[in-house]
Amino acid sequence: MNFLRAATRRFSVMSVPMMSSECSPFTNTVVSSMRKLYPEALADKSFDNTGLLLEAPFDKSRIQNNSVLLTIDLTTAVADEAIKNRNSIIVAYHPIIFRGLKSLTFADSQQRSLLRLAQHGISVYSPHTAVDTVPGGMADWLCDVVTGNFKPVQTSKATIESCSSSMYSAPTYPSSPIPAVQTQTSGPEHTRATLHPSPPASIPEGFESAGAGRLVTFAEKQPLTTLIDNIAGGIGLPGGIPIAIPQDKSVDEISIRTVGMCPGSGSGVLLKGDGELPDLLLTGEMSHHEALAATERGSVVISLSHTNSERGYLRSVMQPKLLAEVKEQWDEAFLESMKAIGDLNKFGGIPSSAAFQIRQLYKDQGVIEVSVSEADRDPYGIMIWRGN
Repeated sequence: MNFLRAATRRFSVMSVPMMSSECSPFTNTVVSSMRKLYPEALADKSFDNTGLLLEAPFDKSRIQNNSVLLTIDLTTAVADEAIKNRNSIIVAYHPIIFRGLKSLTFADSQQRSLLRLAQHGISVYSPHTAVDTVPGGMADWLCDVVTGNFKPVQTSKATIESCSSSMYSAPTYPSSPIPAVQTQTSGPEHTRATLHPSPPASIPEGFESAGAGRLVTFAEKQPLTTLIDNIAGGIGLPGGIPIAIPQDKSVDEISIRTVGMCPGSGSGVLLKGDGELPDLLLTGEMSHHEALAATERGSVVISLSHTNSERGYLRSVMQPKLLAEVKEQWDEAFLESMKAIGDLNKFGGIPSSAAFQIRQLYKDQGVIEVSVSEADRDPYGIMIWRGN
């Protein structure tokens, strides 16, 4: 009975004739699942903006599909995709709202996307640095990539886009980014450590190894060329791997014992402090001068282009984890609603019409889908010169 009262209050399906002042039951379930898998307390709130950024009101006359769209960036193309799919919620890794807004107008493309999504009943949740720091998150996925702890999947044929220049090829992007699926293969013997542990006060129970960046230390040195093969197979880059090496070395002669890695713009994590640098720094973005300073100190830098160090995690890890968690919570909520109604009937109570509608939502909207955006991509592609 307590569940029925809470559910009726939470979902407010009878509070107004058409549209409630809260988001849909399915969206609430997705948000609850994300917070369980990627606790918001682990996000770096000193600069980040994570959580439910757009709470679209629930319109029971136009119920969205029980589906989630995962993306790194919420662009206009991704918003179009979500509207076409009638998704209930977009989980956008990068927050589309990063700083305070003084207005919401159609003049700004991001604000326009938010307004359109709200109009169509689609909410937006952004986890960002909570995914970076959590055990089993993006940083640990990069550890799996560099150690070869994944099962390669055949890469889709790259999509060639139109290009007006006759001197350069068009940028190429995998049509299904990041052809990697995690397995139990451990790769070469190694240990893993967190570079910058999260403050103990912010770590929920069960997430004790949380923190920014990871350090892999191999028991035996690995050829750099082997690690490059692992990275290429795990990341699924469309054209090549940007790499910086010390000027007195060649790629073929370099061996690697330690690898420091951080998704996205990792220089603030990997170059923090004055201690000895790892042999290899793997990240998504590092400035010219930072990379030059690292190579002058004897390290190799692989900079993948910002979101190429992130997008694969959505398909390889987040999609199956979120799907399983949402299904579990959705099924539990349905069973609780059935039990609550049964208890009321058993003891002579009369369930409200709102309670029956909540139960019917769980029953009728049972198909759950979590998909990765096909429109999302890094803004940079690779162009190959066609001249002689």
